[in-house]
Amino acid sequence: MHATAFHPHAGAAGEGSCDMLADLGGPVFQSHVTPALKKALGIDAEPIPGKATARGRRTSPSILGFGLIDGVPEEAILALADPDDRDHDGISGRPNRFVDGRLGRFGRKAFLPALREFNAGAFVIEMGITNPLAPAEESIGGRPIPPGVDPLPEPELSAADFDLANDFVRFLAPPAHGSFTGAARRGQRLFTEIRCAACHVPVLKTGDSDVAALRYRPVAAYSDLLLHDMGPALADICLGLATPSEFRTEPLMGLRLRSHFLHDGRAATIEEAVRLHAGEAASARDRFAALPDSERRAILEFLGAL
Repeated sequence: MHATAFHPHAGAAGEGSCDMLADLGGPVFQSHVTPALKKALGIDAEPIPGKATARGRRTSPSILGFGLIDGVPEEAILALADPDDRDHDGISGRPNRFVDGRLGRFGRKAFLPALREFNAGAFVIEMGITNPLAPAEESIGGRPIPPGVDPLPEPELSAADFDLANDFVRFLAPPAHGSFTGAARRGQRLFTEIRCAACHVPVLKTGDSDVAALRYRPVAAYSDLLLHDMGPALADICLGLATPSEFRTEPLMGLRLRSHFLHDGRAATIEEAVRLHAGEAASARDRFAALPDSERRAILEFLGAL
């Protein structure tokens, strides 16, 4: 079963703006500190600045199949976007953009554009390991790490070791789905009929690659990798262009291996996660709720086999 950890995030959303609190240690704040840092600063956790307007938490994502997601061409993702809902179906997925304008695809807010940057950020933000792409230590609430707390020279991970780690993640295969019973196959059809697949797009395809294993390969991501408004009840922080209530469509591959659901793990079951969908997903949620019990169970059996 996929292990779950929770990581606090914070940000400050203004009228048409988003402060990720990077100058104050954000947007990820550490729940625990090392004994050396505790001795130096007398703190048990990294402080969340008072200017934060919202807090959130994140479960650790499964990284299986991320190399294939990395290989989906930008134009294929943008082709699924409909930010002005021109087809009037109530679904208006839009792309997030990194600070330099590149299309985002990784992270619950689709902020990071490439797997290398996702991995580099995870090393330094989640584990405190500097690397060639992120060579500076994170601050502690905006303050530098005190002398003597971290005696290793930067970057702590060499370029060669970072490349090996990135290649390891890049070539992790997507999880195979479980057994599809007759009910699960019926649920797969119903999943599309009630328009869940409008956001959870069943299959994306990679583009050209210098690696044959990643070239023009289908990936059953069940995601469009775009931002969608999920309603105020699920809202937490802004990130890049993503407003507090916007989240990337969560890929569903490997869903059967998870024990907590939604971006913050608040749902204990797949059905609870479905019922907590709102905003752009409200119509599909309501269609699910209106189905006969047997058809709802079929959809849940399909999802539970992914």
